Amino acid sequence: MAVSHSPPASLKPHLKLSPIPAVVRGNPSKALPYPFRPALSPRLVVPCSSATSSPSVDPGPASSVAAAVSSSKHRRHTDENIREEACRQQNTTSHNLGLSARYIPFPRGFSSESDEYYSLDEVVYRSRSGGLLDVQHDMAALKKFDGAYWKALFDSRVGRTTWPYGSGVWSKKEWVLPEIDPEHIVSLFEGNSNLFWAERFGNEYVSGMNDLWVKHCGISHTGSFKDLGMTVLVSQVNRLIRLGRPIVGVGCASTGDTSAALSAYCAAASIPAFVFLPADRISIAQLVQPIANGAYVLSLDTDFDGCMRLIREVTSELPIYLANSLNSLRLEGQKTAAIEILQQFDWEVPDWLIVPGGNLGNIYAFYKGFEMCRELGLVDRIPRLVCAQAANANPLYLHYKAGWADFKAVNASTTFASAIQIGDPVSIDRAVYALQNSNGIVEEATEEELMDAMAKADLTGMFACPHTGVALSALIKLRERGIIGKTDRTVVVSTAHGLKFAQSKVAYHSKEIADMTCRFANPPVKVKADYGSVMDVLKNVLKNKILPVKNVV
Repeated sequence: MAVSHSPPASLKPHLKLSPIPAVVRGNPSKALPYPFRPALSPRLVVPCSSATSSPSVDPGPASSVAAAVSSSKHRRHTDENIREEACRQQNTTSHNLGLSARYIPFPRGFSSESDEYYSLDEVVYRSRSGGLLDVQHDMAALKKFDGAYWKALFDSRVGRTTWPYGSGVWSKKEWVLPEIDPEHIVSLFEGNSNLFWAERFGNEYVSGMNDLWVKHCGISHTGSFKDLGMTVLVSQVNRLIRLGRPIVGVGCASTGDTSAALSAYCAAASIPAFVFLPADRISIAQLVQPIANGAYVLSLDTDFDGCMRLIREVTSELPIYLANSLNSLRLEGQKTAAIEILQQFDWEVPDWLIVPGGNLGNIYAFYKGFEMCRELGLVDRIPRLVCAQAANANPLYLHYKAGWADFKAVNASTTFASAIQIGDPVSIDRAVYALQNSNGIVEEATEEELMDAMAKADLTGMFACPHTGVALSALIKLRERGIIGKTDRTVVVSTAHGLKFAQSKVAYHSKEIADMTCRFANPPVKVKADYGSVMDVLKNVLKNKILPVKNVV
């Protein structure tokens, strides 16, 4: 196949925009012309012949999947990369399964018909009535293959580097964006995150729980679960740009993690990113990530809800694609964490799943992933879901305690769990739907409770973020009340890496937090740099604090 090493003449190495004409709000006929597309960096492009869904193996009995994968082992051509190899193999060996997906108004259920729907290639965020949208898959087409087939297919892709299936998200491509070409996918091989047994934490701090697990979604490229959704959204934007849609970049409002993920994936795809952040309300680590990845960062004198209002207004007027969880594409990637948990348990369903909640899209994403597995025959039930909120930003908790009466937004106060400091969550309806359909619970954690829980987790070998502290605090409360049983298999979702929140850990262990006792603080001990002083301190510690040690005098 001939490959061009030169980009089209119309593509320049830098984005240069002429004055942007006004866009009539909500009127697609006023779309901007082609010259306002962003420039793309030169790279090899091997067009795939079809934008249809194609698994890496032929449809057939589940037993054939592993054999097909094994028999296809080979070295790719020396002059092609893994993306080009995937396109070539798709063109020559794959079969079209006839899978598809579309936007429909939320909620409609997975299999219901609707007279309102939109192609995923349309730029649309709301239904005609102003409600949320959901991505609906063609479940009838998916059901042509039984649960055993899907299990074998997904399992066959784990631990591989075949493009794009080395990603924990794109290893479930048929359930995510079935019609996207491998060439258009923007992936950093996200997902496949650690699910570890929290043995000591369960034994010492949760009344002897022996089947407690933590899904560490923060072990990802940018340090949070947001990578799972952003690979899907940016991949679709990449596709739209290549189809000639008038998109000049992607924008988001963020409390830190969304902006980091968006900036990284846009940088990988040479797509401009525009980030709205609340000034002085995120960690240094969260601020530096979009800056380092080349995003255009606006630090705004408001909270997240104010940033969200502004980005929605801006993206309705300018050809900037909205990346916040109002956009349901991200949830398609995030739902794969639920499928991944089932895989890691050899397709056994846990009893409970606890998720920190702020803008509330993630709790629905987990529900959707579990429910798709149930409906398609991979499992026979779903876990009970728990959404954990910081007490300083708890609109869902108050809604739940009021018996799901009329929802009222709150003015979120400052919380160490800054990524969920949201008083008017976009996905409130999605969260309520997920909880009501999973016999779910909502719990909250005060600042001291979440920081103590984080510190206790760290003392048992974790390095948790404050949001994980919120979820762990909810677990402790539900266990103390007997709602979660001692032997219930429970998964706590850790949404970000603790290194992003080192400042809060330093403040806790230095006991510098006002009105907080910091009971589990472990401050460093200042000692003179001489042998006698060091020995005196260590002998005292060994005698009185840690373990009895022989021959210590």
